[in-house]
Amino acid sequence: MPTSHALPDWAVTFHTHRCPYLAIGFRMGGLAMAALRFERQRNRGLLVLPEFGEGNPYTCIVDGIRAATGAVYGQIIIAKTFYGKLAATFYYPQRGGAIRYSLQPEFVDQLEQTRFHAFRSRGVDPNDMPPKAIEEALSWLDAQPDAAIFTVEHEVGFPYQQMPLSYAKTRCLHCGEYVLDTFLRDRDGQRLCIPCSCADEASGSTRR
Repeated sequence: MPTSHALPDWAVTFHTHRCPYLAIGFRMGGLAMAALRFERQRNRGLLVLPEFGEGNPYTCIVDGIRAATGAVYGQIIIAKTFYGKLAATFYYPQRGGAIRYSLQPEFVDQLEQTRFHAFRSRGVDPNDMPPKAIEEALSWLDAQPDAAIFTVEHEVGFPYQQMPLSYAKTRCLHCGEYVLDTFLRDRDGQRLCIPCSCADEASGSTRR
């Protein structure tokens, strides 16, 4: 049976447009919340690892996940990986595990037969395409059962550990700006920020 995860208006406003990828992410996030039994997050505890990377329209799914789960980058509740795969892992250690949702290839192939995808593949932004093309894709998506969209894997013994929060910082010996200690680089015995550590030694310039 399809799971009802209707997109709230505020999620569309947050994302700036309606699209099936946003709806897929919202549905994926809702399913993860039900499977791992957690509420929309206000503090650290959940960790979401989307695998979409950047430079592709599927990244709209990430905003759907964020809207459903409350995962925000500022609290390090969500962190990008760059595998370039249509999947995301949800880790909630209070429930003892993690769960990974990936889009089934057959589902993706069918989605790419929609008019929405035809417009999107030509570089047309959802805000500039006929609204009916979006609504047709959303209606088709709503009718799909969860099992036709997602492959679900329970990640037993998930090894990831959230990075502890720290204020520790040091001034870079080249530019004088503060850099968080976990990002310091050592070059010839000098503690430098990443741009200064990559400086062209001949010109003495930094890459910013």
